[in-house]
Amino acid sequence: MHALHRMQTCARRALRARAAFAASCIVRYQSNKTGDSEDGNKLLKHLIMKIKATGPITVAEYMKEVLTNPIKGYYMHRDMLGEHGDFVTSPEISQVFGELIGIWCISEWMSAGKPKSLNLVELGPGKGSLMDDILRVFKQFQHLLNPCDISIHLVEVSPKLSEIQAITLTGNNIETHYDEATSAYKKGITKSGLHISWYNDVQNVPSGYTLYIAHEFFDALPIHKLQKTSDGWREMLIDIEHEMSQNLRFVLGSSNPLLTNTFIQADEKRDHIEISPQAAVIIEKLATQINSFGGAALIADYGHSGDKTDTFRGFRAHQLHDVLIDPGTADLTADVDFSFLKRIVGNTVISLGPITQQEFLKNMGIDLRMKVLLENNKDEATQRQLIQSYDILMNPSKMGQRFKFFSMFPHSRMERINGDSKLDSHPVAGFTKLQLT
Repeated sequence: MHALHRMQTCARRALRARAAFAASCIVRYQSNKTGDSEDGNKLLKHLIMKIKATGPITVAEYMKEVLTNPIKGYYMHRDMLGEHGDFVTSPEISQVFGELIGIWCISEWMSAGKPKSLNLVELGPGKGSLMDDILRVFKQFQHLLNPCDISIHLVEVSPKLSEIQAITLTGNNIETHYDEATSAYKKGITKSGLHISWYNDVQNVPSGYTLYIAHEFFDALPIHKLQKTSDGWREMLIDIEHEMSQNLRFVLGSSNPLLTNTFIQADEKRDHIEISPQAAVIIEKLATQINSFGGAALIADYGHSGDKTDTFRGFRAHQLHDVLIDPGTADLTADVDFSFLKRIVGNTVISLGPITQQEFLKNMGIDLRMKVLLENNKDEATQRQLIQSYDILMNPSKMGQRFKFFSMFPHSRMERINGDSKLDSHPVAGFTKLQLT
C-alpha cells in the first residue's frame, strides 16, 4: 500500500475525459416510461410465441432471453455503457477507481509471496475501462512485477463489448476465432505486452494462481423469484395477459418449485426471495479454484446481506424502466444476495465483506490519491470534475453505500503469520484501514 504514494500522475487527457463524463452523467436514480422499438418488438414476439407454446416462463428464463438472446439480446449487439448508453459504472466515472483495484491486485499478489505466474481474470469487463486502468498501474510497477508471468483472461458473452474491449486493451479490432485447445474465442497482446484471451464461460479459464475481478457482473445473472404463500413457496412466472395480448404480466406458479429444497433455508424470514443458481455455480467455481491453486476474488456490486426482497428492475437511458415493457431495449438487474454467495462457498475459502464501496475505497487510500491528483492538476475546471467524480463514488446517497465489496481468499492467506488468523494481524487491502508507515 505504501506504493500508492509513489504512483505517477496519470495521463491528463484520460483524466479530463472521464472526469468530465462523470460530471454529466446521472447514475440510475430516476424513473420514467419508454416506448416500444422495432428490435424490442421482435424479441417480444419471440417471447409471446414461446409462452404460448410451453406456458409461463421463469424470470430466470426471461432474463436470459432478454439479455443474451443471440439475435436480439440486450447485451449482444450494442454498447449500453456510458453517457449515451443505459447505465454507467464506476470505472467510467473515475480512473481512480480502477487504479485502486490495480493496487489491490498487486497487494494480494505480494501477500501470496509473489507467485511466478498470475492469471488476471475479469468477469463481465464492460468496455475494458477497469482492466485498462489496472494494467496501467501494473506498468507503473513493472520493476516489481517483471519476474511474474502475467496473462489476462476476460469472460464476456457480448460480441459487441468484446470488440470494444479488444480496441481498448490492445489497440486492435481482433477477429473472433475459436481455439478448441483453450476454448478462447479471441486472443491478442495488450498495449503493455501481456497475453490476453476472451472466453464465453468462466469454466474455460485456465487454472493456476488467479485473481478474479467481478464488477457489476453478478447483478446481471438470471434470478428466480419465489413467493411464500399460505400453501408454501411458489415461483413467480411471466405470462401473457390473454391469448390475443401483446402485454406480459407476472403470475404465481401452482406447485412448490424444486428450488425450495435446494436453496431456501428452513429459518428464512422473508416472504419473497430472489435466487440465482447460475451465481451459485460461478461462485463455487471461483472458490474451488482459489482453494486449489491460490489467488483471490474481488466482487463489487449492488447487493445486500439477505435482508432485501424484490430488487428486480430495469434501466434504460440512465432511468428506471419497467422490466416487462419493450424487452431487449433495457438492462435487467437484481441486487446480489451476498449472504447467499457466502453460504454457497461455505468453508471452501475465507470470505470478507460485504462492506460498502465508500469504506473499501477509503481503506484503499482514495483520499490520499485524490489529494495527489488535486495538487498536480491546478486547472480549476479539472479540479471541480475530480471532486464531482469523487462525490459520485463516495457519497452514501449515490454509489458510496449502494455498492458493496466482497472478497474470497484461501485459508492460507490468514495463516501465514505465525499461525495467527486474526484479520487485524494480517491486513487485507480494502477490508482493513489503510496503514501509513
